[in-house]
Amino acid sequence: MATESFPRPISTRRRFSALLSVTALGVYLLLIVGATTSLTNATASCSTWPTCHAPVDPLSQTELAIAWAHRLTAAVVGLLVGATAIAAVLGDVSSRVRSILVVGGLLYAVQVGVGALTATVGPAAIVPGLHLALGLVIFSAVVLALAWDLELATGSDDDAIDSPTPLEELEEDVPTATERTLPSSRLARARLTAIAYFRMTKPRLMWLLCLVAAAGMALAAGPDLELPTVLATLGGGVLAIGASGTFNHVLERDVDQQMSRTAERPLAVDLIPVWKALVFGFALTAASLAAFLTINRLAAALGLAAILFYSVVYTLMLKPNTVQNTVIGGAAGALPALIGWAAVTNEIGMPGLALAGLIFLWTPAHFYNLALAYKDDYARGGFPMMPVVRGETVTRKHILYYIAATLASAIALTWITNLGMLYAGTVVLFGGVFLWAAVRLHFEQTEAAAFRSFHASNAFLGAVLVAVLVDALAF
Repeated sequence: MATESFPRPISTRRRFSALLSVTALGVYLLLIVGATTSLTNATASCSTWPTCHAPVDPLSQTELAIAWAHRLTAAVVGLLVGATAIAAVLGDVSSRVRSILVVGGLLYAVQVGVGALTATVGPAAIVPGLHLALGLVIFSAVVLALAWDLELATGSDDDAIDSPTPLEELEEDVPTATERTLPSSRLARARLTAIAYFRMTKPRLMWLLCLVAAAGMALAAGPDLELPTVLATLGGGVLAIGASGTFNHVLERDVDQQMSRTAERPLAVDLIPVWKALVFGFALTAASLAAFLTINRLAAALGLAAILFYSVVYTLMLKPNTVQNTVIGGAAGALPALIGWAAVTNEIGMPGLALAGLIFLWTPAHFYNLALAYKDDYARGGFPMMPVVRGETVTRKHILYYIAATLASAIALTWITNLGMLYAGTVVLFGGVFLWAAVRLHFEQTEAAAFRSFHASNAFLGAVLVAVLVDALAF
Protein backbone atom coordinates (compact mmCIF):
# COMPACT_ATOMS: atom_id res chain seq x y z
CA MET A 1 0.00 0.00 0.00
CA ALA A 2 1.03 3.60 -0.47
CA THR A 3 2.78 4.86 2.66
CA GLU A 4 4.14 8.21 1.48
CA SER A 5 3.17 10.82 -1.07
CA PHE A 6 4.93 13.42 -3.13
CA PRO A 7 3.78 16.98 -3.83
CA ARG A 8 4.82 16.81 -7.47
CA PRO A 9 2.45 18.57 -9.91
CA ILE A 10 0.44 16.10 -11.98
CA SER A 11 2.19 17.24 -15.17
CA THR A 12 5.56 16.36 -13.61
CA ARG A 13 4.21 12.98 -12.48
CA ARG A 14 2.96 12.23 -15.97
CA ARG A 15 6.27 13.19 -17.56
CA PHE A 16 8.26 10.92 -15.26
CA SER A 17 5.73 8.10 -15.70
CA ALA A 18 5.93 8.60 -19.48
CA LEU A 19 9.72 8.42 -19.34
CA LEU A 20 9.59 5.24 -17.29
CA SER A 21 7.01 3.72 -19.66
CA VAL A 22 9.04 4.56 -22.76
CA THR A 23 12.19 3.20 -21.11
CA ALA A 24 10.44 -0.04 -20.18
CA LEU A 25 9.20 -0.48 -23.75
CA GLY A 26 12.64 0.40 -25.08
CA VAL A 27 14.31 -2.26 -22.95
CA TYR A 28 11.63 -4.73 -24.02
CA LEU A 29 12.14 -3.90 -27.70
CA LEU A 30 15.86 -4.45 -27.22
CA LEU A 31 15.15 -7.87 -25.69
CA ILE A 32 12.97 -8.85 -28.65
CA VAL A 33 15.54 -7.60 -31.19
CA GLY A 34 18.29 -9.37 -29.26
CA ALA A 35 16.35 -12.63 -29.28
CA THR A 36 15.83 -12.30 -33.03
CA THR A 37 19.54 -11.57 -33.51
CA SER A 38 20.45 -14.73 -31.63
CA LEU A 39 17.88 -16.96 -33.34
CA THR A 40 18.88 -15.82 -36.85
CA ASN A 41 22.58 -16.14 -35.98
CA ALA A 42 22.98 -12.52 -37.05
CA THR A 43 25.72 -12.13 -34.45
CA ALA A 44 28.02 -14.18 -36.68
CA SER A 45 27.76 -11.53 -39.41
CA CYS A 46 29.14 -8.86 -37.08
CA SER A 47 32.17 -9.89 -35.05
CA THR A 48 33.42 -6.36 -34.40
CA TRP A 49 32.29 -3.88 -31.76
CA PRO A 50 30.81 -1.28 -31.43
CA THR A 51 30.27 -0.99 -35.19
CA CYS A 52 29.74 -3.70 -37.78
CA HIS A 53 31.89 -4.12 -40.86
CA ALA A 54 30.30 -5.21 -44.09
CA PRO A 55 30.46 -9.00 -44.54
CA VAL A 56 32.38 -10.58 -47.34
CA ASP A 57 29.41 -12.77 -48.28
CA PRO A 58 26.64 -10.57 -49.74
CA LEU A 59 24.02 -13.18 -48.79
CA SER A 60 24.47 -12.23 -45.12
CA GLN A 61 23.35 -8.62 -45.62
CA THR A 62 20.01 -9.43 -43.94
CA GLU A 63 21.76 -10.75 -40.86
CA LEU A 64 23.99 -7.68 -40.90
CA ALA A 65 20.92 -5.43 -40.92
CA ILE A 66 19.50 -7.30 -37.91
CA ALA A 67 22.82 -6.98 -36.07
CA TRP A 68 22.95 -3.25 -36.82
CA ALA A 69 19.35 -2.87 -35.58
CA HIS A 70 20.39 -4.53 -32.34
CA ARG A 71 23.39 -2.21 -31.88
CA LEU A 72 21.42 0.96 -32.70
CA THR A 73 18.52 -0.04 -30.47
CA ALA A 74 20.95 -0.74 -27.65
CA ALA A 75 22.43 2.74 -28.04
CA VAL A 76 19.05 4.49 -27.94
CA VAL A 77 17.80 2.38 -25.04
CA GLY A 78 21.04 3.04 -23.17
CA LEU A 79 20.33 6.76 -23.40
CA LEU A 80 16.79 6.19 -22.10
CA VAL A 81 18.00 4.07 -19.18
CA GLY A 82 20.62 6.67 -18.31
CA ALA A 83 18.14 9.55 -18.57
CA THR A 84 15.67 7.69 -16.36
CA ALA A 85 18.31 6.99 -13.71
CA ILE A 86 19.46 10.63 -13.74
CA ALA A 87 15.86 11.88 -13.51
CA ALA A 88 15.33 9.61 -10.52
CA VAL A 89 18.48 10.83 -8.76
CA LEU A 90 17.68 14.50 -9.33
CA GLY A 91 13.90 14.29 -9.06
CA ASP A 92 11.40 14.01 -6.23
CA VAL A 93 10.93 10.23 -6.13
CA SER A 94 10.99 7.61 -3.42
CA SER A 95 14.26 6.06 -2.28
CA ARG A 96 13.38 2.57 -3.53
CA VAL A 97 12.45 3.91 -6.98
CA ARG A 98 15.70 5.85 -7.13
CA SER A 99 17.75 2.87 -5.94
CA ILE A 100 16.32 0.34 -8.35
CA LEU A 101 16.73 2.66 -11.33
CA VAL A 102 20.35 3.36 -10.43
CA VAL A 103 20.97 -0.38 -10.12
CA GLY A 104 19.23 -0.87 -13.48
CA GLY A 105 21.52 1.73 -15.05
CA LEU A 106 24.62 0.06 -13.67
CA LEU A 107 23.44 -3.35 -14.85
CA TYR A 108 22.88 -1.90 -18.31
CA ALA A 109 26.54 -0.91 -18.45
CA VAL A 110 27.43 -4.49 -17.47
CA GLN A 111 25.10 -5.82 -20.14
CA VAL A 112 26.81 -3.68 -22.78
CA GLY A 113 30.13 -5.24 -21.78
CA VAL A 114 28.65 -8.73 -21.96
CA GLY A 115 27.24 -7.92 -25.40
CA ALA A 116 30.61 -6.71 -26.61
CA LEU A 117 32.27 -9.93 -25.45
CA THR A 118 29.56 -12.02 -27.08
CA ALA A 119 30.04 -10.21 -30.39
CA THR A 120 33.85 -10.24 -30.50
CA VAL A 121 34.76 -13.49 -28.75
CA GLY A 122 31.58 -15.55 -29.13
CA PRO A 123 28.83 -16.83 -26.85
CA ALA A 124 31.19 -19.43 -25.38
CA ALA A 125 33.20 -16.65 -23.70
CA ILE A 126 30.53 -16.03 -21.07
CA VAL A 127 27.79 -17.90 -19.23
CA PRO A 128 25.12 -18.95 -21.75
CA GLY A 129 22.01 -16.80 -21.46
CA LEU A 130 23.67 -14.17 -19.27
CA HIS A 131 23.03 -11.37 -21.78
CA LEU A 132 19.30 -12.15 -21.95
CA ALA A 133 19.06 -12.64 -18.18
CA LEU A 134 20.57 -9.20 -17.53
CA GLY A 135 18.11 -7.68 -19.98
CA LEU A 136 15.18 -9.28 -18.18
CA VAL A 137 16.47 -8.02 -14.82
CA ILE A 138 16.81 -4.47 -16.19
CA PHE A 139 13.31 -4.63 -17.72
CA SER A 140 11.89 -5.87 -14.41
CA ALA A 141 13.67 -3.08 -12.54
CA VAL A 142 12.19 -0.36 -14.76
CA VAL A 143 8.66 -1.80 -14.52
CA LEU A 144 8.96 -2.15 -10.75
CA ALA A 145 10.07 1.47 -10.53
CA LEU A 146 7.09 2.49 -12.67
CA ALA A 147 4.63 0.53 -10.53
CA TRP A 148 6.07 1.83 -7.24
CA ASP A 149 6.20 5.44 -8.41
CA LEU A 150 2.62 5.35 -9.68
CA GLU A 151 1.48 3.72 -6.43
CA LEU A 152 2.91 6.58 -4.39
CA ALA A 153 1.91 9.34 -6.79
CA THR A 154 -1.68 8.27 -7.45
CA GLY A 155 -2.60 5.73 -4.76
CA SER A 156 -4.50 5.68 -1.50
CA ASP A 157 -4.27 3.63 1.69
CA ASP A 158 -8.01 3.15 2.23
CA ASP A 159 -9.62 2.23 -1.09
CA ALA A 160 -10.79 -1.28 -0.19
CA ILE A 161 -14.52 -1.97 0.30
CA ASP A 162 -15.97 -2.58 3.75
CA SER A 163 -19.73 -2.50 3.14
CA PRO A 164 -21.04 -2.31 -0.44
CA THR A 165 -24.41 -0.77 -1.26
CA PRO A 166 -27.06 -3.52 -1.48
CA LEU A 167 -28.44 -4.14 -4.96
CA GLU A 168 -31.98 -3.25 -3.94
CA GLU A 169 -30.84 0.25 -2.92
CA LEU A 170 -29.35 1.02 -6.32
CA GLU A 171 -31.32 2.94 -8.90
CA GLU A 172 -30.93 0.17 -11.48
CA ASP A 173 -34.21 -1.54 -12.39
CA VAL A 174 -33.38 -5.25 -12.45
CA PRO A 175 -36.40 -7.59 -12.59
CA THR A 176 -36.52 -10.54 -10.20
CA ALA A 177 -37.83 -14.00 -10.96
CA THR A 178 -41.29 -13.15 -9.58
CA GLU A 179 -41.43 -9.83 -11.46
CA ARG A 180 -40.50 -11.23 -14.86
CA THR A 181 -43.38 -11.92 -17.21
CA LEU A 182 -42.86 -14.34 -20.07
CA PRO A 183 -44.30 -13.57 -23.51
CA SER A 184 -47.57 -15.27 -24.31
CA SER A 185 -46.56 -16.32 -27.82
CA ARG A 186 -45.04 -19.80 -28.02
CA LEU A 187 -42.62 -18.67 -30.69
CA ALA A 188 -41.49 -15.70 -28.61
CA ARG A 189 -41.07 -17.91 -25.53
CA ALA A 190 -39.09 -20.48 -27.53
CA ARG A 191 -36.84 -17.71 -28.84
CA LEU A 192 -36.32 -16.34 -25.32
CA THR A 193 -35.48 -19.83 -24.03
CA ALA A 194 -33.04 -20.51 -26.86
CA ILE A 195 -31.26 -17.22 -26.15
CA ALA A 196 -31.11 -18.14 -22.45
CA TYR A 197 -29.41 -21.47 -23.20
CA PHE A 198 -27.00 -19.70 -25.53
CA ARG A 199 -26.14 -17.14 -22.83
CA MET A 200 -25.37 -19.92 -20.35
CA THR A 201 -22.53 -21.11 -22.60
CA LYS A 202 -20.69 -17.76 -22.17
CA PRO A 203 -20.16 -17.21 -25.91
CA ARG A 204 -18.00 -14.10 -25.33
CA LEU A 205 -15.22 -16.34 -24.03
CA MET A 206 -15.25 -18.66 -27.00
CA TRP A 207 -13.44 -16.64 -29.66
CA LEU A 208 -10.38 -15.93 -27.54
CA LEU A 209 -10.06 -19.43 -26.06
CA CYS A 210 -10.50 -21.00 -29.50
CA LEU A 211 -7.77 -18.68 -30.77
CA VAL A 212 -5.52 -19.94 -27.96
CA ALA A 213 -6.16 -23.57 -29.01
CA ALA A 214 -5.59 -22.69 -32.66
CA ALA A 215 -2.24 -21.07 -31.80
CA GLY A 216 -1.24 -24.22 -29.91
CA MET A 217 -2.07 -26.35 -32.95
CA ALA A 218 -0.20 -24.01 -35.30
CA LEU A 219 2.94 -24.12 -33.14
CA ALA A 220 2.79 -27.91 -33.11
CA ALA A 221 2.08 -28.56 -36.79
CA GLY A 222 3.14 -25.46 -38.70
CA PRO A 223 2.06 -25.43 -42.36
CA ASP A 224 1.19 -29.16 -42.10
CA LEU A 225 -1.82 -28.52 -39.86
CA GLU A 226 -4.77 -30.61 -41.07
CA LEU A 227 -8.34 -29.29 -41.30
CA PRO A 228 -10.05 -32.30 -39.58
CA THR A 229 -7.81 -31.79 -36.54
CA VAL A 230 -8.67 -28.09 -36.45
CA LEU A 231 -12.41 -28.70 -36.71
CA ALA A 232 -12.48 -31.44 -34.08
CA THR A 233 -10.31 -29.46 -31.64
CA LEU A 234 -12.18 -26.19 -31.98
CA GLY A 235 -15.54 -27.98 -31.95
CA GLY A 236 -14.63 -29.84 -28.78
CA GLY A 237 -13.30 -26.60 -27.31
CA VAL A 238 -16.50 -24.66 -27.99
CA LEU A 239 -18.57 -27.43 -26.38
CA ALA A 240 -16.22 -27.55 -23.37
CA ILE A 241 -16.48 -23.79 -22.87
CA GLY A 242 -20.26 -24.04 -23.12
CA ALA A 243 -20.35 -26.80 -20.52
CA SER A 244 -18.09 -24.86 -18.14
CA GLY A 245 -20.19 -21.73 -18.51
CA THR A 246 -23.41 -23.63 -17.89
CA PHE A 247 -22.12 -25.24 -14.70
CA ASN A 248 -20.86 -21.83 -13.57
CA HIS A 249 -24.37 -20.39 -14.04
CA VAL A 250 -25.84 -23.23 -12.01
CA LEU A 251 -23.39 -22.97 -9.12
CA GLU A 252 -23.50 -19.16 -8.86
CA ARG A 253 -27.24 -18.63 -9.44
CA ASP A 254 -27.88 -17.36 -5.89
CA VAL A 255 -24.87 -15.03 -5.86
CA ASP A 256 -25.77 -13.76 -9.32
CA GLN A 257 -28.95 -12.30 -7.86
CA GLN A 258 -26.86 -9.99 -5.65
CA MET A 259 -24.83 -8.48 -8.52
CA SER A 260 -26.21 -6.01 -11.04
CA ARG A 261 -24.15 -7.36 -13.96
CA THR A 262 -25.40 -10.93 -13.42
CA ALA A 263 -28.85 -10.44 -11.87
CA GLU A 264 -30.59 -11.15 -15.20
CA ARG A 265 -28.79 -14.37 -15.95
CA PRO A 266 -31.23 -17.15 -16.93
CA LEU A 267 -30.84 -19.16 -13.73
CA ALA A 268 -30.79 -16.09 -11.50
CA VAL A 269 -34.33 -15.23 -12.66
CA ASP A 270 -35.50 -18.86 -12.88
CA LEU A 271 -35.95 -18.64 -16.65
CA ILE A 272 -34.27 -22.05 -16.98
CA PRO A 273 -34.87 -24.74 -14.31
CA VAL A 274 -31.73 -25.97 -12.58
CA TRP A 275 -32.25 -29.58 -13.57
CA LYS A 276 -32.56 -28.66 -17.25
CA ALA A 277 -29.39 -26.57 -17.05
CA LEU A 278 -27.54 -29.50 -15.50
CA VAL A 279 -28.74 -31.86 -18.23
CA PHE A 280 -27.66 -29.29 -20.81
CA GLY A 281 -24.23 -28.94 -19.19
CA PHE A 282 -23.62 -32.68 -19.00
CA ALA A 283 -24.78 -33.10 -22.61
CA LEU A 284 -22.28 -30.47 -23.73
CA THR A 285 -19.57 -32.21 -21.71
CA ALA A 286 -20.30 -35.56 -23.34
CA ALA A 287 -20.35 -34.00 -26.80
CA SER A 288 -17.07 -32.22 -26.10
CA LEU A 289 -15.34 -35.41 -25.00
CA ALA A 290 -16.71 -37.24 -28.05
CA ALA A 291 -15.21 -34.59 -30.33
CA PHE A 292 -11.84 -34.68 -28.57
CA LEU A 293 -11.75 -38.50 -28.62
CA THR A 294 -11.81 -38.41 -32.42
CA ILE A 295 -8.33 -36.89 -32.10
CA ASN A 296 -6.67 -38.60 -29.12
CA ARG A 297 -7.25 -39.43 -25.46
CA LEU A 298 -4.83 -36.81 -24.13
CA ALA A 299 -6.81 -34.00 -25.76
CA ALA A 300 -10.00 -35.45 -24.26
CA ALA A 301 -8.43 -35.71 -20.80
CA LEU A 302 -7.24 -32.10 -20.96
CA GLY A 303 -10.66 -30.98 -22.17
CA LEU A 304 -12.33 -32.70 -19.22
CA ALA A 305 -9.73 -31.20 -16.87
CA ALA A 306 -10.55 -27.73 -18.21
CA ILE A 307 -14.28 -28.22 -17.54
CA LEU A 308 -13.68 -29.55 -14.03
CA PHE A 309 -11.14 -26.89 -13.16
CA TYR A 310 -13.36 -23.98 -14.16
CA SER A 311 -16.59 -25.44 -12.85
CA VAL A 312 -15.40 -26.94 -9.58
CA VAL A 313 -11.93 -25.71 -8.62
CA TYR A 314 -12.35 -22.09 -9.73
CA THR A 315 -16.09 -21.53 -9.21
CA LEU A 316 -16.53 -23.42 -5.93
CA MET A 317 -13.11 -23.34 -4.29
CA LEU A 318 -11.05 -20.39 -5.53
CA LYS A 319 -13.44 -17.60 -6.50
CA PRO A 320 -15.34 -17.33 -3.19
CA ASN A 321 -12.44 -18.10 -0.85
CA THR A 322 -9.14 -16.49 -1.86
CA VAL A 323 -7.91 -13.18 -3.20
CA GLN A 324 -5.63 -15.17 -5.50
CA ASN A 325 -8.65 -16.67 -7.28
CA THR A 326 -7.91 -14.89 -10.56
CA VAL A 327 -4.21 -15.77 -10.50
CA ILE A 328 -4.67 -19.50 -9.88
CA GLY A 329 -7.82 -19.56 -12.00
CA GLY A 330 -5.74 -18.47 -14.99
CA ALA A 331 -4.91 -22.14 -15.47
CA ALA A 332 -8.41 -22.62 -16.92
CA GLY A 333 -7.65 -20.20 -19.75
CA ALA A 334 -4.19 -21.67 -20.27
CA LEU A 335 -5.39 -25.25 -20.81
CA PRO A 336 -6.64 -24.65 -24.39
CA ALA A 337 -3.02 -24.01 -25.42
CA LEU A 338 -2.08 -27.48 -24.15
CA ILE A 339 -5.19 -28.97 -25.77
CA GLY A 340 -4.21 -27.49 -29.14
CA TRP A 341 -0.65 -28.78 -28.84
CA ALA A 342 -1.76 -32.23 -27.66
CA ALA A 343 -4.33 -32.51 -30.46
CA VAL A 344 -1.47 -32.50 -32.97
CA THR A 345 1.34 -34.22 -31.09
CA ASN A 346 -0.48 -36.44 -28.56
CA GLU A 347 1.90 -35.15 -25.89
CA ILE A 348 2.60 -32.05 -23.80
CA GLY A 349 5.63 -30.22 -25.20
CA MET A 350 7.64 -27.19 -24.18
CA PRO A 351 6.20 -24.80 -26.82
CA GLY A 352 2.68 -25.65 -25.67
CA LEU A 353 3.69 -25.07 -22.07
CA ALA A 354 5.31 -21.74 -23.00
CA LEU A 355 2.13 -20.56 -24.72
CA ALA A 356 0.06 -21.74 -21.76
CA GLY A 357 2.40 -19.82 -19.43
CA LEU A 358 1.85 -16.63 -21.42
CA ILE A 359 -1.93 -17.02 -21.10
CA PHE A 360 -1.65 -17.83 -17.39
CA LEU A 361 0.37 -14.68 -16.64
CA TRP A 362 -1.80 -12.50 -18.89
CA THR A 363 -5.02 -13.46 -17.10
CA PRO A 364 -4.56 -11.37 -13.90
CA ALA A 365 -3.38 -8.34 -15.90
CA HIS A 366 -6.53 -8.74 -17.98
CA PHE A 367 -9.14 -9.60 -15.36
CA TYR A 368 -8.03 -7.18 -12.64
CA ASN A 369 -9.28 -4.38 -14.91
CA LEU A 370 -12.73 -5.95 -14.95
CA ALA A 371 -12.55 -6.44 -11.20
CA LEU A 372 -11.85 -2.71 -10.81
CA ALA A 373 -14.80 -1.77 -13.02
CA TYR A 374 -17.16 -4.11 -11.10
CA LYS A 375 -15.59 -3.75 -7.67
CA ASP A 376 -18.86 -2.90 -5.90
CA ASP A 377 -20.66 -5.75 -7.63
CA TYR A 378 -18.07 -8.31 -6.56
CA ALA A 379 -18.24 -6.97 -3.02
CA ARG A 380 -22.04 -7.44 -3.01
CA GLY A 381 -21.54 -10.99 -4.22
CA GLY A 382 -19.06 -11.69 -1.42
CA PHE A 383 -16.18 -12.47 -3.77
CA PRO A 384 -12.71 -11.57 -2.37
CA MET A 385 -11.44 -9.97 -5.55
CA MET A 386 -8.21 -7.98 -5.32
CA PRO A 387 -9.86 -4.50 -5.42
CA VAL A 388 -12.38 -5.53 -2.75
CA VAL A 389 -9.88 -7.00 -0.29
CA ARG A 390 -6.68 -5.03 -0.92
CA GLY A 391 -7.98 -1.94 -2.67
CA GLU A 392 -7.68 -0.31 -6.06
CA THR A 393 -4.13 0.99 -5.54
CA VAL A 394 -2.67 -2.46 -4.98
CA THR A 395 -4.73 -3.86 -7.86
CA ARG A 396 -3.45 -1.27 -10.32
CA LYS A 397 0.11 -1.99 -9.18
CA HIS A 398 -0.37 -5.72 -9.71
CA ILE A 399 -1.70 -5.09 -13.22
CA LEU A 400 1.69 -3.60 -14.09
CA TYR A 401 3.48 -6.52 -12.42
CA TYR A 402 1.58 -9.05 -14.51
CA ILE A 403 1.97 -7.04 -17.72
CA ALA A 404 5.73 -7.22 -17.18
CA ALA A 405 5.52 -10.97 -16.50
CA THR A 406 3.39 -11.47 -19.61
CA LEU A 407 5.86 -9.60 -21.82
CA ALA A 408 8.74 -11.59 -20.33
CA SER A 409 6.91 -14.84 -21.08
CA ALA A 410 6.42 -13.65 -24.66
CA ILE A 411 10.22 -13.50 -24.98
CA ALA A 412 10.47 -17.06 -23.67
CA LEU A 413 7.96 -18.12 -26.33
CA THR A 414 10.16 -16.46 -28.97
CA TRP A 415 13.21 -18.42 -27.86
CA ILE A 416 11.44 -21.75 -27.61
CA THR A 417 9.47 -21.59 -30.88
CA ASN A 418 11.67 -19.47 -33.21
CA LEU A 419 8.78 -17.16 -34.06
CA GLY A 420 9.66 -14.38 -36.47
CA MET A 421 9.58 -10.62 -36.84
CA LEU A 422 5.79 -10.38 -37.25
CA TYR A 423 5.33 -11.87 -33.80
CA ALA A 424 8.07 -9.69 -32.30
CA GLY A 425 6.65 -6.48 -33.77
CA THR A 426 3.12 -7.38 -32.68
CA VAL A 427 4.18 -8.05 -29.09
CA VAL A 428 6.05 -4.75 -28.86
CA LEU A 429 3.27 -2.67 -30.48
CA PHE A 430 0.30 -4.11 -28.63
CA GLY A 431 2.30 -4.55 -25.43
CA GLY A 432 2.99 -0.82 -25.59
CA VAL A 433 -0.72 -0.06 -25.99
CA PHE A 434 -1.54 -2.32 -23.05
CA LEU A 435 1.10 -0.70 -20.85
CA TRP A 436 -0.06 2.80 -21.88
CA ALA A 437 -3.66 1.96 -20.94
CA ALA A 438 -2.54 0.59 -17.56
CA VAL A 439 -0.53 3.75 -16.82
CA ARG A 440 -3.50 5.96 -17.76
CA LEU A 441 -5.64 3.89 -15.41
CA HIS A 442 -3.44 5.03 -12.51
CA PHE A 443 -4.13 8.69 -13.25
CA GLU A 444 -7.78 8.53 -14.32
CA GLN A 445 -9.06 5.84 -11.90
CA THR A 446 -12.50 5.61 -13.52
CA GLU A 447 -14.67 2.80 -14.74
CA ALA A 448 -14.06 3.97 -18.31
CA ALA A 449 -10.29 3.82 -17.79
CA ALA A 450 -10.59 0.29 -16.36
CA PHE A 451 -12.58 -0.85 -19.39
CA ARG A 452 -10.04 0.82 -21.70
CA SER A 453 -7.26 -1.20 -20.08
CA PHE A 454 -9.46 -4.32 -20.21
CA HIS A 455 -10.02 -3.92 -23.95
CA ALA A 456 -6.32 -3.18 -24.48
CA SER A 457 -5.50 -6.49 -22.81
CA ASN A 458 -7.93 -8.29 -25.13
CA ALA A 459 -6.41 -6.57 -28.14
CA PHE A 460 -2.91 -7.54 -27.00
CA LEU A 461 -3.63 -11.23 -26.62
CA GLY A 462 -5.79 -11.43 -29.73
CA ALA A 463 -3.14 -9.75 -31.88
CA VAL A 464 -0.32 -11.87 -30.42
CA LEU A 465 -2.23 -15.10 -31.04
CA VAL A 466 -2.99 -14.10 -34.63
CA ALA A 467 0.71 -13.29 -35.11
CA VAL A 468 1.60 -16.73 -33.74
CA LEU A 469 -0.82 -18.32 -36.22
CA VAL A 470 0.53 -16.39 -39.20
CA ASP A 471 4.18 -16.86 -38.24
CA ALA A 472 3.75 -20.59 -37.58
CA LEU A 473 1.58 -21.39 -40.60
CA ALA A 474 3.05 -19.14 -43.27
CA PHE A 475 6.79 -18.92 -42.50
